[in-house]
Amino acid sequence: MRVVVVGGGVLGTFHAWEAVRRGYDVLQLERELEARGASVRNFGLVWVSGRADGAEVELAQRARDLWAQVPGVGLRAAGSLTVCRTDAELAVAKEAAARPDAAARGFQVLDAEQTRGRNPALKGELQGSLWCARDVIVEPREVLPALRAELQKSGRYRFLGGREVRNVRTGEVVDDHGDVHAGDLVFLCTGAWHGGLIRELTDDLPVRRVRLQMMQTAPLEDTLTTAVADGDSFRYYPAFNGPAVGELPPQTPVAEEHRMQLLMVQRTHGGLTIGDTHEYDEPFGFDVQSDPYAYLQQVVESILGRELPAITRRWAGVYSQATSDEVVVRREVAAGVQLVTGPGGRGMTMSPAIAEASFDAIEGARAASDGEVTR
Repeated sequence: MRVVVVGGGVLGTFHAWEAVRRGYDVLQLERELEARGASVRNFGLVWVSGRADGAEVELAQRARDLWAQVPGVGLRAAGSLTVCRTDAELAVAKEAAARPDAAARGFQVLDAEQTRGRNPALKGELQGSLWCARDVIVEPREVLPALRAELQKSGRYRFLGGREVRNVRTGEVVDDHGDVHAGDLVFLCTGAWHGGLIRELTDDLPVRRVRLQMMQTAPLEDTLTTAVADGDSFRYYPAFNGPAVGELPPQTPVAEEHRMQLLMVQRTHGGLTIGDTHEYDEPFGFDVQSDPYAYLQQVVESILGRELPAITRRWAGVYSQATSDEVVVRREVAAGVQLVTGPGGRGMTMSPAIAEASFDAIEGARAASDGEVTR
């Protein structure tokens, strides 16, 4: 069977990975020469700890295990520390660590000394932290080429960049070069591209676009041994919903206005990726705003107890997020044509498991159909 994957981001690339793993021939098309969307504009966090109960955390846990099986992507099992600087934040951490599934999520409350023992770079004032052992790190600007390099070894994979898909029909895809690509199965993993062809195929998707701002520093003359979050992330991630979150004081005005949390990851070159903001109402601005960056710098410096290195890059990104209760939105938009979109900020975390589930569902349905025919 031949599979065509439209979209070169992490979700599309893992659908290509899963197809090759199952023995299929794969062609992957990407409208840019390289993916330039949310898949390369994120923290590179495989973030299990904060996921919602039920299907979401189950999928995240499965994805975490699948990431560990992928060679060549430089997975770092660093874990994360959500730094608590107030009694109210520490109360949330303790409530999370008392959950029935705390061990499965890798939760443990650390005091200030234990926190600095786990990550000595955290030299600022803090009262403790929530340690999350299951969270891991990859390099978002490097992981897609690494995945494609592994796929090439199969002899059953081809990547074509600079090809925008103009038409999709059962059994074939037509690109803007006029080339027709045959496929027994087509996956549309087009990220935040909701218009054009996608709207022609289906116009009732329960998705929205979300814009974020992030930044990166020059190398830090210290080593962050874990990913780092601040107490505002307790407000953002559903696993922490509970009475203690309701007792948190209001956010600062800039953090509340931009729906902010701090996430921070040190890249392999030593620089820090820091973010982020969340903007939900379109049309989005075309510029980046300075206030959130200044606020993030202040928070990071208070946690590190030192000045940040120079900011070398600032950027904005947009991702597709489901507005329904679905973890990811799947729709069959034509016979043999599957649209997969809307993982939101969970895309880097969950893509391996989302792709596995896509093929499990299709192969399961075909096996059931074949069984009906033979009976």
